[in-house]
Amino acid sequence: MSYPFSLIEVFNDPQQGFKGNTSTVVWLEHELPTQKMQAIATDFNQPATTFLWPGDNDGTFGVRWFAPDSEIGLCGHGSLAAVAYLAKSQGADQEVTLAYPGGKLQGQQLNSHSCSMRLSAIPITGEEEVSDVLRAGLGQTIIAHYNTNNKNIVLLEDEAAIKRMRPDFAKLRESDIFGYAVTAPGDAVDFVSRTIVPHVQQLEDHATGSSHAALVPFWAGRLNKNEMLAYQLSPRKGRFACQFDNEEVTLEGRFTVLAQGTLG
Repeated sequence: MSYPFSLIEVFNDPQQGFKGNTSTVVWLEHELPTQKMQAIATDFNQPATTFLWPGDNDGTFGVRWFAPDSEIGLCGHGSLAAVAYLAKSQGADQEVTLAYPGGKLQGQQLNSHSCSMRLSAIPITGEEEVSDVLRAGLGQTIIAHYNTNNKNIVLLEDEAAIKRMRPDFAKLRESDIFGYAVTAPGDAVDFVSRTIVPHVQQLEDHATGSSHAALVPFWAGRLNKNEMLAYQLSPRKGRFACQFDNEEVTLEGRFTVLAQGTLG
C-alpha cells in the first residue's frame, strides 16, 4: 500500500522571513492502526504528521496528528496543513470538516496561499499561583498564570520579555504541567507569544494553533476587540490573523507546499 503525502509549512510569512510550522500530511484510504501511524510520524520526524482519510459524509474527513514521540490531541498547525492539502491535492474548494477523536473543526482555502480554520475556544478554568519552578524556569517576571484544559497561559509584561526568555526546560519538568502559552502585549501587533512544552521532544513549538485557541479569547477580553493580529516569536516565528466570535476562534494563515511524494 502506498500513501501520497505533502510537506506543508503553515502560519508563515515569507515577506517577513517567518517560517511558521511544518507538518507532513499523509492521505489514507482509511484509518491505520495507531502503532503504524506513530511509526510513520517517527520516521518523518516533523513537529506533526497529519493523517487524513475520507469521512462518512461529503466534505468530512477523519484526522489524527502525531509528533515523533506521541499522538497529539489537538494540533492547530496540522489542521491548517490538512485544509491546505485537501484544497491542493483533493480539489476541496468548499469548507471542510475535520473529525478528530476529541471533536470537530472546520476549515477552508481562502486563496492560493492562505487558509482559515475554525475551532472551539479554549477557556480559562482558573488562576494558578506563580510557582518558584515556573519563575525560575522562564527566568522572567510573571504577571499572572492561568489554567486551561490545554496549555496554561502565562502573562509577561511586554514583548521584550517574550524575546528575552530562555527557558530552563529541566527546571520546568519539575512541574507536571504539560505546557505553557507564554504571552504579552505586542509592539506592532495585538499580542505575541511562545509555546513551551517541556515534557515532549520538541520543547518549544514553532507556530501553535491550539495555543491561539486559548490566547484569542484571553486577549479579546483584555483588549475589548474580536479581530486581532498575533505573532508567535519562536525561532521560526509565526503569523496569525485571529477572530473571536462567541465561543469559536478563527485562525487565518498562509501556507507553502514544500515537497510532495509517495510513502511505500
